[in-house]
Amino acid sequence: MHAHPSPATPGPRRVAVAQIASPDDESPTARIARVEAMLREIEGADLITLPELWSAGYFAFERYAERAETLDGPTVQMAQRVARHLGSEVHLGSIVERGADGGLHNTAVLVDATGRVTQAYRKIHVFGYQSLESQLLTAGRSLSVTPGSLGATASTTCYDLRFPGLWQELSERGAETAIVPAAWPAARREHWRLLTQARAVEHQLWVVATNACGRQSDVQLGGFSRVIDPSGRVVAECGDGEEVLMVDVDPAQVAAVRAEFPVIGDRLSAADYRALADGGL
Repeated sequence: MHAHPSPATPGPRRVAVAQIASPDDESPTARIARVEAMLREIEGADLITLPELWSAGYFAFERYAERAETLDGPTVQMAQRVARHLGSEVHLGSIVERGADGGLHNTAVLVDATGRVTQAYRKIHVFGYQSLESQLLTAGRSLSVTPGSLGATASTTCYDLRFPGLWQELSERGAETAIVPAAWPAARREHWRLLTQARAVEHQLWVVATNACGRQSDVQLGGFSRVIDPSGRVVAECGDGEEVLMVDVDPAQVAAVRAEFPVIGDRLSAADYRALADGGL
């Protein structure tokens, strides 16, 4: 049995979903400065979210090593400044993190309103299809569900949407909200829409999915960042361009949906499913 993190303070919350483009001709330094100015204009958000590897550029594979940073590097420092300035949590999406052993990871980071890093999740399922991510980056080996403004909060990243076992484990650890930074291509946008809703329905939690937009290295990113409630309803969705989407979220809906339709109580654990006998004839 996993311990459940403390729930959020009761009451609705406002989420600012920042859908960002990472043009090839824009340096990470310039992009961080541009995005910081954009975020500082946000008013009244309890949580701000950003896409996957937006500062480095997801498809800038040949530059991962030079653009890698630590958890006190420029992208995290920017998020900390914004968090303190606005009094808001900031999920900075993810960075190419250089670990203490020199290895590179795709690491999602959440900071609280004081600028303290409260969660750092190294992407477990690194992507290999038409991508060098799996060759260049090392998969993570841990999960975390931590208290946040939207209740018990987990991070998953992009490709992780395709792995329901990961999501079941996060749900069993008490997750009430999952934040999903992504660099999901437009070519598979329907998968993005399907899977973000499916995960919310399966686990009766909030899904805050923040995708990249624009073109990178001749790949058109999918945009259509979205917030989905615990019943699977799309509360709000971006278009395909850069924008900040403001969404009201009530963390109490998780308990209400789970009480009204108690599917999670009927679910077996992964170990229970593995233990079932082979019923083949």
